[in-house]
Amino acid sequence: MGGNSRSNRTIIVDGVPLSDVLDETMIRDVVHGFYDEIRRDELLSPIFHERIQPGEWPGHLAKMCDFWSATLLRTARYEGRPLPPHLAIVGLGEAHFRRWLKLFRATVRHICPPDVAALFMNRALRIAHSFRLAVAFSRGETTIGIEPIAENDL
Repeated sequence: MGGNSRSNRTIIVDGVPLSDVLDETMIRDVVHGFYDEIRRDELLSPIFHERIQPGEWPGHLAKMCDFWSATLLRTARYEGRPLPPHLAIVGLGEAHFRRWLKLFRATVRHICPPDVAALFMNRALRIAHSFRLAVAFSRGETTIGIEPIAENDL
């Protein structure tokens, strides 16, 4: 079976059939393109360079491809817990999440058709909100007033 194939079953995401153009190749292009931007970004690159050694990047990228494949294509490839590594980042804050979302939005808009880019962004915004709440909670901070980041506010 090739890396681009999907089963013949219809995948429903948020009540809408998943576009046939979204496949493993597109996910790979998004993940690799996004992390290329991350690695050049003045705010985010230090966080990643401190935690991921040069020889570890292929494994990290493969894991992120697995994550997005599981999230959007409903595959069972991802095994992991994405939150704990983020909770361990001292100083991770609002500016980091906003930059992450801006770079992600630029990447998916560049690579994907609008409906697929919107699907990626919907998931990314949900993930960012969940992580922001978890970070605040883990630090003993109040989560009252932490509103979801709207794409229009990026």
